[in-house]
Amino acid sequence: MMIFSKRLLLILCLYLSGVSLFAQQVDLFKMQDSTNTADTKTAPEKVINTFYSTRLVNSHTVEILGKGSMDFRINHRFSPLNTGFYNMFGLDAASMRLGFDFGIAKDLMVGIGRTTFNKEYDGFIKYRIMHQSTGTTGAPLSITLLGSMAYKNIDMDPTLKVTGSDRTYFTGQVLIARKLNENTSVQLSPTYTHYNRIIGFTGGSTDLFALGFLARQKVSKRMSINVEYFYQATRFNGTYDPLSVGVDINTGGHVFQLHFTNSTGMNEHSFLHETTGSWGNGDVRWGFNISRIFNIGPKKH
Repeated sequence: MMIFSKRLLLILCLYLSGVSLFAQQVDLFKMQDSTNTADTKTAPEKVINTFYSTRLVNSHTVEILGKGSMDFRINHRFSPLNTGFYNMFGLDAASMRLGFDFGIAKDLMVGIGRTTFNKEYDGFIKYRIMHQSTGTTGAPLSITLLGSMAYKNIDMDPTLKVTGSDRTYFTGQVLIARKLNENTSVQLSPTYTHYNRIIGFTGGSTDLFALGFLARQKVSKRMSINVEYFYQATRFNGTYDPLSVGVDINTGGHVFQLHFTNSTGMNEHSFLHETTGSWGNGDVRWGFNISRIFNIGPKKH
């Protein structure tokens, strides 16, 4: 419990320091609830806030940070609920990811992160090639391309000679979404993941495919219910499809995401293809994400 308390105290301190030290925050509500109602005969207008955040639970959404913005993200996953009262139903242990995402140009963002699970470093680049818009000549969908890489730094099988290449993983995704109305958004995410070498798993292949289904249903101006599921077309033995259910709470410059998931990993390859927990066995983890957006670009006059 002492380790758990220290972790929560650290998270709280980081969050409060962000509130007090950074005055230039992005008010997400200035962009919210404005799916355009322009007459279809007018020029196309972009549909915004398909999702509250650039991620739903583990998975990326089609959303892109604005140029000059930074998103400081804390992802936290506790141990499984089925560990019982001795471990306070999972609260005694946890995995964490700290990440920094940057909007570097129109429709383009990058990010880096470090996860305690398998001591992994990860990075990604994300570019939106189509933005849903209204009007007779508008685009019916938003489409974003994602490329990510992860490096596993944990000690691997000591009986094997492991190179840096063996520790590296690559994922590519096409994120296809549509905001159906003011309250409902859906996304499909065809995904390809490449393992340079498979260590710790059997079966499957070095090239793995999955299809993601994401949905958001707003229940109020500030809150939505989210579902995220990935079907593995190819998989390792002993792994399960990742399924997450959660709630987003939007408070302006912050998004709080509370959820239950069977995944421990928080980057692409680990939650997509290395989820060993099963909802049916009660191997479900409570978790939360905190997203805090800052304006780090030059002031507009």
